[in-house]
Amino acid sequence: MTHESREVSASNYFLEPGYIFIASEPTVISTVLGSCVAVCIYDRKRKIGGMNHFLFPEPEKGMDPTAQYGNAATLELIRMMTADGSKTKHMEAQILGGGFNPDISPLDIGRKNIMAARKILTSRGIKIVSEDVGGTKGRKIVFHSNINEIAILKVDRLRRSDWYPYEGHR
Repeated sequence: MTHESREVSASNYFLEPGYIFIASEPTVISTVLGSCVAVCIYDRKRKIGGMNHFLFPEPEKGMDPTAQYGNAATLELIRMMTADGSKTKHMEAQILGGGFNPDISPLDIGRKNIMAARKILTSRGIKIVSEDVGGTKGRKIVFHSNINEIAILKVDRLRRSDWYPYEGHR
């Protein structure tokens, strides 16, 4: 087996909190997570993927359901992929993040974020094939959208230089 199909040039995209990105061409999508969660969805048939990055599980009563919230961000990621031609039967998901550091916050918002992602994906019949969730460490995520590979670097603390535009030593 040759690796020619994997040697595709890819662009880079840094996904900020509260955003969703669907790759129309091979893209390396990266983000940084603490208690936030990212859901990566990959279409096995079309060989494309997308990612969301949300901060909270759901909006409080009376607040707009934006991409900062897991229920809205995950539904919108699915909607964007189906609008682009994907079918849910060909999708698979990976859930990342949802850490909890009691030194930063007494609330375990990460656990609630993980549960929100699982609930939406399960309700839409999208198989969750992998999870790297919970714990106390932050995560740097790198998702190759066209081959469905994810690299996860776990860190004790997230630094300003971990965020795009990158500065200093990472």
